[in-house]
Amino acid sequence: MSIFRAYDIRGRYPKEVNEEVAYKIGLGFATYIGNDGKVSVGRDVRNSSKNLQESLIRGLKEGGLTVIDLGLITTPMLYFSVIHYDLKGGIMITASHNPPEWNGFKLCKEKGEMIAEGKGMEELKDIIMKAKFKRREGKEEKKENFLKDYANYIVKKVKIKREIKGLADLSNGSCSYIVPKLFKELNLKMDFINHEPNGNFPSHLPEPNEETLKPLAKLVQEGNYEFGVGYDGDGDRAVFLDNTGRIIRGDIILALLSKYYLKDSKGSVVFDVASSNVVKEVVEALGGKAIVSRVGHAYIKEEMIKNKALIGGEVSSHLYFGEIFGLDDSIFATLKVMELLSNTSKSFSDLLNELPKYFTTPVINFECPDEFKFLVIKEIIEELKPLNINTLDGVKVNFEDGWFLIRASNTLPQIKLVAEAKSEKRLEEILDFAKRILNKRLKAYLNL
Repeated sequence: MSIFRAYDIRGRYPKEVNEEVAYKIGLGFATYIGNDGKVSVGRDVRNSSKNLQESLIRGLKEGGLTVIDLGLITTPMLYFSVIHYDLKGGIMITASHNPPEWNGFKLCKEKGEMIAEGKGMEELKDIIMKAKFKRREGKEEKKENFLKDYANYIVKKVKIKREIKGLADLSNGSCSYIVPKLFKELNLKMDFINHEPNGNFPSHLPEPNEETLKPLAKLVQEGNYEFGVGYDGDGDRAVFLDNTGRIIRGDIILALLSKYYLKDSKGSVVFDVASSNVVKEVVEALGGKAIVSRVGHAYIKEEMIKNKALIGGEVSSHLYFGEIFGLDDSIFATLKVMELLSNTSKSFSDLLNELPKYFTTPVINFECPDEFKFLVIKEIIEELKPLNINTLDGVKVNFEDGWFLIRASNTLPQIKLVAEAKSEKRLEEILDFAKRILNKRLKAYLNL
């Protein structure tokens, strides 16, 4: 299995990702960006991250770069540093929500532009795999006040009018090191669980989902909290819970935040192709421009910047904000939800219940080998051409009263299916039709 993925470099430590690999990535990245300039490096809490960071920095310096070691931070903070300090690029050592034995590297160029499939990853991989390295002497610098610079920047963008009672599950990840310090710096009250940084992730995997957030949901209910929030391992996703402990999908939170943003200023909202029609309906009703994007950080961020969008988001709970360079920052998302709640007398659940109602399936995964999954999608597109389809990312079939989306995973040997309709009965009909189409094609390939 290749460690070069659609959005990052990732694998198991030390078999696939180790200190030698980190050194080569550093030297390869330096070569890729021209062996000159300043870059920043950060890491998450994983047990292997510090050693990988040391080897990565050695490679970057041998490639002629000036390296700013930011230490233990979140991924959005790494991107922020690149843009705020006008750096040539940056690398975050993290495997995000993966289990503890995994680690990896998220890389960006200047202005925080992510290196991804079709956006430089192929060239970087070629340099590293063929050892096309160029060397010159580099050095290292420190940024002692980085957390303060970050805090000072984001606090100017937030106006919380009253104390909000919230509870955050920090998942023993990067946010467990950053968030308590930051909230103290900003003089904001928040209660925390799983707030000790620990690369073994003893409380649960650093993936906020229905299973891992059950204890948080119970505590939110019992403690009469106004909201709850769970973070992933590197702090670029925030999954919110309302005051009843109900877990809210990322696209629904986006719809609510869009409503809040658009009441004062008109602009664009970017969302992924898997998002509920709730988002489009809310945005257009308030005079905003609804922009659909491919799934994934690199694509959403590109649309955010291109359209100077107010806000953006994905079903997966990445939330992007135009006022902080289009970054998907879970900490900033939390502050904006607190701001929203402080400006109303209504409860979080009441605000959510006011949104248009649709019935949506969870994402359904179908196993399919990497060598077949895109061929399957191509054949389904051909079959469904007579219908109203969108092929921006996989194939989305739109009906008057619902839709379904079939797309290949960019990171796993899977094909994903999601459907939505205005009634439960119609949702069953749409889902049954989509499953029959997909299973027919999968059967043809898997029986080869």
